Amino acid sequence: MKTRHWDRIGNGGLTFTELGFGTAPLGNLYRAISDDDAHAVLTRAWDLRVRYFDTAPLYGLGLSETRLNRFLRDKPRGEYVLSTKIGRLLRRCEIGEDRDCIGKFFDVPARREVYDYTYDGVMRSVEFSLARLGVDRIDILFAHDIDSFNHGSQAALDAKLDELMAGGYKALMSLREQGVIKAFGAGVNEWQPCQWMAEHGDFDLFLLAGRYTLLEQEALESFLPLAENRGIGIVIGGPYNSGILASGPKPGAFYNYDPAPQHILEQVAKIEAICNRHNVRMVDAAFQFPLHHPAVVSVIPGGQGVAEVEANLKAATTEIPPELWADLKAERLMRDDAPVPV
Repeated sequence: MKTRHWDRIGNGGLTFTELGFGTAPLGNLYRAISDDDAHAVLTRAWDLRVRYFDTAPLYGLGLSETRLNRFLRDKPRGEYVLSTKIGRLLRRCEIGEDRDCIGKFFDVPARREVYDYTYDGVMRSVEFSLARLGVDRIDILFAHDIDSFNHGSQAALDAKLDELMAGGYKALMSLREQGVIKAFGAGVNEWQPCQWMAEHGDFDLFLLAGRYTLLEQEALESFLPLAENRGIGIVIGGPYNSGILASGPKPGAFYNYDPAPQHILEQVAKIEAICNRHNVRMVDAAFQFPLHHPAVVSVIPGGQGVAEVEANLKAATTEIPPELWADLKAERLMRDDAPVPV
């Protein structure tokens, strides 16, 4: 398993495996799995030398973190990198009150999420996560879903960014200065708020989901060059754009958590045709593409089964001819400035 060492501020940094593990699926995303099945998936990832695990209170309304607790209990703490998120606190449901995330997470605790990017909110979130995870420290804290997609409008996002910078940011800075965490940043589905935060604060890492992929490279306009220049690391989530770059442009394929529109199906069909021309699975090209950017430290697809974990390893290690990237650029299916082997 290849690794990448990141150290922006001289505090020793962190060593990421290029293939990490995003644990949202282990929070019973879209379907319920058993505790034993979740443990088997994590165990197989560990056996394959995966050493970076990302989670969040949102994933299964606490379930993902508690399942990691069982798995990590006997693992040497210095042998893996662990990130979780702040920005949402979980409260129990009142009698007769529906829980959050019905239809998204299944068979999970009866909890409601409360957005909170304040100083106290961050500190409370960290304490709750440490208890659920059963560890003595967390390496990275990401401000979760601080984007317009989740908050509904630019005005609402601006208010949350102000709340973060006035409170939660100071908590994150303090935790880093004390050595409680190694790094902090944000985990979002849009690159624009990442750029805003990078321009307004001393952020270390961003987890960017679905916005730098074989299908989308708009982040190269300004954000990724800024990250590279400042030594900011990028973790890539959603490398398959919610599935379509793994499943192909078949009917019902998912893009951005919804059925893919026709123009996306058509574009993916063109990408897949070029991959087929070079006898390369599109999913392999989709995994490896973001790793060619110098700011990227890890790619973290998820998985609910052992076979998915093994498929992710295959995607990470398959040889891809440079001619494939050249053909994608020649057909205007990839930006000319996208870093790739030549």
